[in-house]
Amino acid sequence: MSKHNIVSIFFLTILVLLALTSLFAAISVWVFVALCLVWFHIAFIGSSAISLNYHVKAYCGNDAETKKIISITFDDGPNAFTEPVLDVLKDFQAPAAFFCIGRHIEQKPALFKRMVDEGHIVGNHSYSHSPMFDFFRQARVKEEIELTDRMIKTITGKRVRLFRPPYGVTTPSIRRALAETMHHVVGWNIRSYDTVIKNEEKLLNRIKARIRPGGIILLHDSSERTVRVLKQLLLFLQEQDYTVVSLEQLLNIRAYED
Repeated sequence: MSKHNIVSIFFLTILVLLALTSLFAAISVWVFVALCLVWFHIAFIGSSAISLNYHVKAYCGNDAETKKIISITFDDGPNAFTEPVLDVLKDFQAPAAFFCIGRHIEQKPALFKRMVDEGHIVGNHSYSHSPMFDFFRQARVKEEIELTDRMIKTITGKRVRLFRPPYGVTTPSIRRALAETMHHVVGWNIRSYDTVIKNEEKLLNRIKARIRPGGIILLHDSSERTVRVLKQLLLFLQEQDYTVVSLEQLLNIRAYED
């Protein structure tokens, strides 16, 4: 049972008890309103923060890791700047994981194939990455995941097991869809905000301040700024004696079906 279900049952039980009590004593309607607002607030935070495992279990790093190993992940590709990102990773011989959007794979299949050919892990990041994805029903979520899976398998011959929900938001519909598709959900514990922070120095310093063993860094292969920051980040990791490893090694999970 998910945390969301447990919380919902708890609040529903309280509401029922209050309703029964109101038969014998006056209870302000605002008590019921306040209770509903608290439930909504918890659900909103739980849905927005993937590391809370509120709807689904997500791998957001390896907190038990003591060795200086770390993983780098990219969302939303293949994009216009995926190629220079791959060039930098190749120069440093650093593996990464790319969570790709299905419609972008359609547009840039050769670039997507290069990710795999150069030893990087690819994962499912939905087909559309729609701003409304969080509101899709179970069937629509499953359809998007399976469509992207088929695209990836057509190009690579591999069936991916890793999924990262758009925006890192989870919902009951996503949970139910994943119960059928059987994907591992991968989050992060080092969020760069490279799509928001424009100053490269601030962006790099934000990441560096959060580096720790077992961490998963979230970046986006969609801007020249990220390409430049990536190079500086990899130099920093070398200086700090960190080794960049694959998600499979960091999390001890398989990225593809056998």
